[in-house]
Amino acid sequence: MQLLVFILAYPFIWLISILPFRLLYLFSDVVYFLVYHIIGYRKKVVRSNLELVFPEKSNTELKQIEKTFYRHLCDIFLEMIKTMHISKETIAKRYRIKNIELVREIEKEKSILVVCSHYASWEWNMSMNNYLKSNGYAVYQPITNSYFDAWARRVRAKWNTTLITQKETVKTVVRNRQQGIKGIFGMVSDQSPQAHLAHYWTEFMGIKVPVINGAEMMARKMDLAVIFLKVSKIKRGYYEAEFSTIALDGRKTEKNEITDTFLRLAEQQIYEAPAYYLWTHKRWKHRDKVPAAFAASSKS
Repeated sequence: MQLLVFILAYPFIWLISILPFRLLYLFSDVVYFLVYHIIGYRKKVVRSNLELVFPEKSNTELKQIEKTFYRHLCDIFLEMIKTMHISKETIAKRYRIKNIELVREIEKEKSILVVCSHYASWEWNMSMNNYLKSNGYAVYQPITNSYFDAWARRVRAKWNTTLITQKETVKTVVRNRQQGIKGIFGMVSDQSPQAHLAHYWTEFMGIKVPVINGAEMMARKMDLAVIFLKVSKIKRGYYEAEFSTIALDGRKTEKNEITDTFLRLAEQQIYEAPAYYLWTHKRWKHRDKVPAAFAASSKS
């Protein structure tokens, strides 16, 4: 059944991937109308999240953020498919990196953990590996359909990037160290963990929630440098990335220091342009389950 689904879907995916950008975004406008106005995909979740995070904004303001978000969501979904046939020259024009020199200097000394949030274009973030010498890795959640999963791995490989699971990450860092290989590990770190498995609760966008601190635990244990990747949407189909250092020596950081710094940087970019964050995720669904040990300082 998985193979049949892939065979039926692949021609459509291939057709989208070869569309010129002008036609790609015209098609995205059609998809937006269907997703937002007809299907109403997760509209209740999006509106609930926006009302929760921005209680000071009017209904008109929230509605505008909501519509802009859905247009952007359709764009990045199709841009992900477009990656299949996009050239390195084109991606260099559409995804510009302001200070790649920062990463180049750090990679001379050690492996690096690059953390980001579900903001702007996390799919094209992997193109940074075109400009670096270290092996590039992206930590991801495998796709249930094994054929689509294999396809995703092939597409990302064009950016000199290897997809690895969360469980494979530490093993890969250890193996690379033993073999004298430096790596750049990209990780989206704003997901919501299961409440009963969370080791740390803190505020994100002013609301107490459980947070994933796997990136920090790995950086402190393996002594990785940690860099935050901020991506801004300049205009439709064009992005600008900028790196900032969170820690040069993971082992020398205090407990929760890396996690807290990441969250503050992630919040800052969301407040600057909220429409480009992934509001369809139920990021704050566990806010009413704060354990007593973390509840005292809650402002939610």
